[in-house]
Amino acid sequence: MSHLQPVPTGDVPAEAGVVSLASLLRLSARGDEQAFAELYDATSARVHGLVLRVVRDPAQSEEVTQEVYLQVWRTAARYDEARGSAMAWLMTLAHRRAVDRVRAAEAVNRQDTTYHQGSHVVSHDSTAEAAEQSMEARRVRSALVELTPVQREAIELAYFGGYTHTEVATMLDLPVGTAKTRIRDGLIRLRDAMGVGQ
Repeated sequence: MSHLQPVPTGDVPAEAGVVSLASLLRLSARGDEQAFAELYDATSARVHGLVLRVVRDPAQSEEVTQEVYLQVWRTAARYDEARGSAMAWLMTLAHRRAVDRVRAAEAVNRQDTTYHQGSHVVSHDSTAEAAEQSMEARRVRSALVELTPVQREAIELAYFGGYTHTEVATMLDLPVGTAKTRIRDGLIRLRDAMGVGQ
């Protein structure tokens, strides 16, 4: 790994010697392997740390981290700077993939348990439950669009990324109070957009 300067979230002129994560993603989307390597060097420790906190298994966490960067390489063109920072996008991808790995492992464990018990009784309507969860997820995604980009970024880091207010503040280079305010305001706006409590 090369020793890079801290990578800022905004664009910096190339002559300054420091390239933003968003610029590295744009270059990676065009197949620039050097930019992708720099992106990896600048972000992999943080991405792996999040994955390890979710998966809790070092070997699987390394696999998931590799999967995240393979996904980043393949889908970097999908990153939209208007919807949040490059780091928030990476952390969201990492969190989703880590959660998917945990769910897959739990599903395998459930199948093994079911097989050994010899019979499986469904105590609830799993189809209805899955449909309800899918509809709720769509409502949340629709409501997230109503947030300002800074609110959405803070909410995604805190709730999808699993970061504390202090970590969010550090990642966004904000005072902790400002990060808390963005998260609180975003949650209020999200609640209103979803019609909760009405």
